[in-house]
Amino acid sequence: MEIIIIEVGSTVTKVDLYDGVKVRNIEEKTIWFKKHYNEENKLNISDIEELIKLVKEKKEKYQNIYVCGTSIFRSLGEDRKKAFLDFFLISTGVEFHIINQEDETKYTAIGATKNINKKVGVFIGGGGSTEIAICENGKIIEMSNTKMGVMDIMEEFPDLGDDLATTDVKTVREFIRKKLNLPKNKVDILILAGGGHLKFAINSGISYEKNTLFNDEDEPIMMSFESRKKDTEKYFNKISLDEIRNRVEDPKWWFATRAMSAEVLEAAENMNVKYIVPTNIPMIYGIMKKEL
Repeated sequence: MEIIIIEVGSTVTKVDLYDGVKVRNIEEKTIWFKKHYNEENKLNISDIEELIKLVKEKKEKYQNIYVCGTSIFRSLGEDRKKAFLDFFLISTGVEFHIINQEDETKYTAIGATKNINKKVGVFIGGGGSTEIAICENGKIIEMSNTKMGVMDIMEEFPDLGDDLATTDVKTVREFIRKKLNLPKNKVDILILAGGGHLKFAINSGISYEKNTLFNDEDEPIMMSFESRKKDTEKYFNKISLDEIRNRVEDPKWWFATRAMSAEVLEAAENMNVKYIVPTNIPMIYGIMKKEL
């Protein structure tokens, strides 16, 4: 049985297809829910309409659709939350599930650690929240959650979305350090999940190599922490964001990638990480296991 899972984040909406055997990403769309919410103190109606249009398009082709949302939707007051959920259901005929922060962490960690029994960290960064899980033998032993994401960092440092950043990595990390909740456990390996970290690594010009730490086709590459630290400096002030945006299919997605790079670096260094494994793994594996 085929099922479409639409995961609506604060900035990126991911559409995945599960065919009963494998998961395949079929679409990603940048919808600025968090950015516009910060500007208007409410969900932007054009953003809602864009999401509804996407869901309706998928309904024309697929019978089974599961739609869920994360941090920005958790932030809504009860009246606005109910109004949005009712409007979405009436408009699409599909229920919208708001995933709490703990379940978001659990669901993503299931996919990120499905083929590894070592003690690892799983970093889940989004537009409006950050979750970090410490996993061992397939189980979460510690979680730390932060109500801060890359769009909050971009509000403080808007130049990070320019061709070259004028703010340095150290300044951005100092801002992140004051807000980011970190786990007590230290790990050698940090898996980046919940977003397009693999896409970023392959297309940004940073260094990576084949993942020799464990075998998972969804996690094919890795880099050392030292390599990532050096390349993050380069990504801020030497790699042209405009050049990347001109050659990729999703230029809007790259807007907050410097903010994410700084947040990853801050978390990894404080957790004594030696290797970073970037992935595109979303919540779908956990959702399939726990919800569907």
